[in-house]
Amino acid sequence: MNQPINQRLDWTPNPELLALPAVSAQEHRGGLRNFAAAVSIVTARHEQARAGLTATAVVSVTAEPPRLAVFVNKNVVAANIIMDSGALCVNVLSSHQEGVAKAFAGMIEGVHGDERFRHGGWSTMVTCSPALDDALVNFDCRVVKVYDESTHHAFLCEVLATRGCANGAGQDALVYLNGGFRQIPH
Repeated sequence: MNQPINQRLDWTPNPELLALPAVSAQEHRGGLRNFAAAVSIVTARHEQARAGLTATAVVSVTAEPPRLAVFVNKNVVAANIIMDSGALCVNVLSSHQEGVAKAFAGMIEGVHGDERFRHGGWSTMVTCSPALDDALVNFDCRVVKVYDESTHHAFLCEVLATRGCANGAGQDALVYLNGGFRQIPH
């Protein structure tokens, strides 16, 4: 089934700006260190396989329809499981969940693959993707489009269900800034 491309084909980049060189990867990474971002665990399940990763590249796209964009490196196991299942769950972390963030970021020695799910309590919602029980909020999503963007897949997702933790009001958010996890008080 062919789906139309949503790219504006009647628009072209400014040729003078297009001729300018982009910053180096090192300069870009250095700048991004000052770009505070919410920390989420993106999870997926296909058949008996489940995977997840710590992510900061998650953004709201529209409220109507309810959509998020999630960027996932093509080389991680979760990327293939998301592609195979057509679903994912974005689990937004609170400040007390730094350990979960580190487990899914590969920052705890000896914790790999499915062992990561030993950190935190997990259940499922609509899509059967793992949902962190006490996350600030869970966004359970179906993938509606996939964009190939250099080293990453950009998954355009439609939110099928949300769940906030019972005591979520008043919890501090976990963000990533300047190479480390930080708390943002409410």
